[in-house]
Amino acid sequence: MRDEEAAMAQACEVRRGIALFGAHGQLGRALARTLAGLGPVHALSHADCDVGDEAAVHATVRRLRPGVIVNAAAYTAVDRAETERAAALRINAEAPGYLADAALSVGAWLVHYSTDYVFDGTAGRAYREDDATAPLNVYGQTKRLGEEAVLARPLTAFVLRTAWLYDREGRNFLTTVQRLAANGPLRIVSDQYGSPTPVTVLAHVTRAILMHPRAADCAGLYHAACAGVTSWHGFAEAIVRSLGLAVTVSPITTADYPTAARRPAYSVLDGTRLKERLGICLPSWDRALAELFMGAP
Repeated sequence: MRDEEAAMAQACEVRRGIALFGAHGQLGRALARTLAGLGPVHALSHADCDVGDEAAVHATVRRLRPGVIVNAAAYTAVDRAETERAAALRINAEAPGYLADAALSVGAWLVHYSTDYVFDGTAGRAYREDDATAPLNVYGQTKRLGEEAVLARPLTAFVLRTAWLYDREGRNFLTTVQRLAANGPLRIVSDQYGSPTPVTVLAHVTRAILMHPRAADCAGLYHAACAGVTSWHGFAEAIVRSLGLAVTVSPITTADYPTAARRPAYSVLDGTRLKERLGICLPSWDRALAELFMGAP
């Protein structure tokens, strides 16, 4: 009976509606499609509500009174963040606190997304949720502050760390490789390792959490990236193969491709907690890539 009551209470929260912030980004678009049908989805772009404006966030949430708030808004320009720290802080660190307070004000749940870049990449193994964070760049620092802001509030919140997000559209590693491969051979960094994750997979993880009958008892911090590990070079090779292109992809080192922001060398995420607590398993990164291409129009 307790499970049935919990499921009914959870369904009631979702049916109150979902306020999806950052709905026009690549993750936001996937979430809007995937969460449709759970309840009314209010897809909010930056023009509808600037998440960095505390008053606007509270006004929007008071007007919609959703049962769930999903925050897909983020400042993701990793290198530019080094010189635009204030902008990154506003969206990645301060806005999650505004959304968390707004969720508390209407009794809503909150789903917030973070990154593997909160780690420095020196562990030599997949990172668990309770491992110490040590971001190497401003982007990672501001995302960690955002995590802390959400987890410090006494509300039902899910903070999902993910990694190397991509899609068949928009601006991301896959579409960049596709564009550059049309012009000849590629040179891609081979000494940074992670787990590429399609936005569609992360969106379905979010849906599975919201549909889980015991989710309210399992709120907290989770790693939600595809299983397995590859380098940017390995990922690029897999993309080129999936596209059916006869293009050479040569490995280079991080030192050969200097960037404004330092990146972790090994930021693989361990998904054991998500599996054990909620029974959610993500596919391997290569299977997810293959399925993305199989499902492409």
